[in-house]
Amino acid sequence: MNTGKQNIRAVTFDLWETLLFERDGASSRRTIARSRNLHKALNRLGAKILPEQIESALKETTLSLLDIWETNKDVTYLDQIRLIIRYASKNLITTKDEWIEELTSAYISPILEVPPYLNPDAQKVLEWLKNQGKLIGIICNTGLTPGIGLRRLLANEGVAEYFDLMIFSDEEGIRKPDPRIFQLAAQKLNIKPQEAVHIGDNLKTDVWGAQGGGFKAIHLLSEEGRDRIAESDPSSLVSLSRRLGNLSEDKIIPDRTIISLTMAIEAIEELETQIP
Repeated sequence: MNTGKQNIRAVTFDLWETLLFERDGASSRRTIARSRNLHKALNRLGAKILPEQIESALKETTLSLLDIWETNKDVTYLDQIRLIIRYASKNLITTKDEWIEELTSAYISPILEVPPYLNPDAQKVLEWLKNQGKLIGIICNTGLTPGIGLRRLLANEGVAEYFDLMIFSDEEGIRKPDPRIFQLAAQKLNIKPQEAVHIGDNLKTDVWGAQGGGFKAIHLLSEEGRDRIAESDPSSLVSLSRRLGNLSEDKIIPDRTIISLTMAIEAIEELETQIP
């Protein structure tokens, strides 16, 4: 009988409510900031659009994106910006190439103005993984905050250097739970999917999705770091992201369940010592 250790070469993380925690009301404050900043930028660029037009366009854009996300696909943040301007101007204004830099800054700035905070356990776990020689990655579904902004945030938090790979759905065009995004991570890390463990808080995207991609999955079951105001709104992106769709919770079985990120250390050690 083979009693050797399983070789876990890489650990990937979800970002929201796993490595990054939210404060109550942060999501809505970020939306307000995004609307305000886009309005100011467009007016500086000579596109006279009213604040309420931007607010309405953000809602329309979100609905359009939800239809796309339901198919586990995604679009770039530049396409999101173009969609907002199209809705806000009723198709009368076309985004110009020379506007892109300023509009990009306005679009991503809310994550830096109203930042989430680092899970207090994150630094310890990332340091342990690095000392163990593990490859470390992020596999993140983005909403209205694109990967370019999240990279800046992680750099500001002083943890970007831990990661060998960061995959964001808006940059790859596919979203969790599509198994291809996990297989893409394995390919980029130059490992086999069965050599990786994914850690996240969402049963559908982080557990069912990871296992479908050949990864092991650790479910972070915690009430910490969640925007309760956003979760109480059934139409919010935060609330919608937690829906299981046609899946049943009792049919999704994680390889391990933890209630704090620091417990991931023991969970990974257990997975490595179990018989393959």
